[in-house]
Amino acid sequence: MSGSSIDVKSKIKPNLSISEPPLYRVIYVNDEKTTMEFVISSLIEFFEYTSETAEAVTVDIHEKGSAAVALLPYEIAEQKGIEITLSARSNGFPLIIKIEPELS
Repeated sequence: MSGSSIDVKSKIKPNLSISEPPLYRVIYVNDEKTTMEFVISSLIEFFEYTSETAEAVTVDIHEKGSAAVALLPYEIAEQKGIEITLSARSNGFPLIIKIEPELS
């Protein structure tokens, strides 16, 4: 068997170190035109807040000028921001939603 060849297969070790995706804060920014009722209803609709929690967070946004309302992976945070902004615009409100990385 002088002309035979040897097949060599290398073993690839899979990378099993999976890490959680980085989280981003969804931030509502207060303005003079968006009603508190709209903010409350959007928190309930998009983030499943209870009425009581949504009211408390809305007061916080109003008093402090802004507040983080959720901590989510980037793609979900971005999608929520777009959905809320579209809802605000279709209701005639200039509500601004910011997405910022969570600082570790």
